[in-house]
Amino acid sequence: MPEPRETAVYTHGHHESVLRSHTWRTAANSAAYLLPSLKPHMKILDIGCGPGTITADLAELVPGGQVTGVDRVPEILEQARTTAAGRGLTNIDFAVADVHALDYPDDTFCVVHAHQVLQHLGDPVRALREMRRVVRPGGLVAVRDADYAAMTWYPASAGLDDWLDLYRRVARANGGEPDAGRRLKAWALRAGLTDVTASSGTWTFATPGERAWWSGLWADRTLASTYADRALLGGHAGEEELRAVAGAWREWGEQEDGWFSVLHGEILCRKGA
Repeated sequence: MPEPRETAVYTHGHHESVLRSHTWRTAANSAAYLLPSLKPHMKILDIGCGPGTITADLAELVPGGQVTGVDRVPEILEQARTTAAGRGLTNIDFAVADVHALDYPDDTFCVVHAHQVLQHLGDPVRALREMRRVVRPGGLVAVRDADYAAMTWYPASAGLDDWLDLYRRVARANGGEPDAGRRLKAWALRAGLTDVTASSGTWTFATPGERAWWSGLWADRTLASTYADRALLGGHAGEEELRAVAGAWREWGEQEDGWFSVLHGEILCRKGA
């Protein structure tokens, strides 16, 4: 078996259609499994923070603590800083970082959090070991990732079947694992984390507004994002196929009985002494 690659290729890129999704995310809809464990004084590292909406929520939940958001892309951190400043948060900072080699001493944070990060990594186990390293004894590593193969929708759509097949092929060609959610517990155990609580959560899009938003961002992403470029340049799809997939998304979004569910795997890992 080939050695895992220490890569972090973000399949989606940061096109407006991608950020439309990311800025919708909150601690409530994307990190509910972690929230009961938070205490006001905690020091938190948020890996892959993107535009910082979850990061800012976490900072509000630990008013006596400190939250550091990190991402590989400097430009997206400017948006995160704007998000935090707009909410008047002073217990938050941001930095460029690589999850495979975090520039923090051992035992620094009470919580290390990552949302939709491990699915894009060539070596998620190494990343989890690094997350474990920088969390304090008794602290938590908290990870949530989607599982594409477990996504489901109604009514049936051959075009969305094509979308799912295409996305998984593109993501794997980048060295990632799009069906990461089901693998989180296994990866954590391989990383040496022994006190692991596994759970799952969902996003569901069913109202007219939700369908329009979800289908629209995926239709736009299929035609104009870095994901679209990688699909074309990698020979995974032609322009006609991408247009057909985008059309299938818009057609699904117009169905009054349309329903779409995204399954996420979640792990809370407590570091031993």
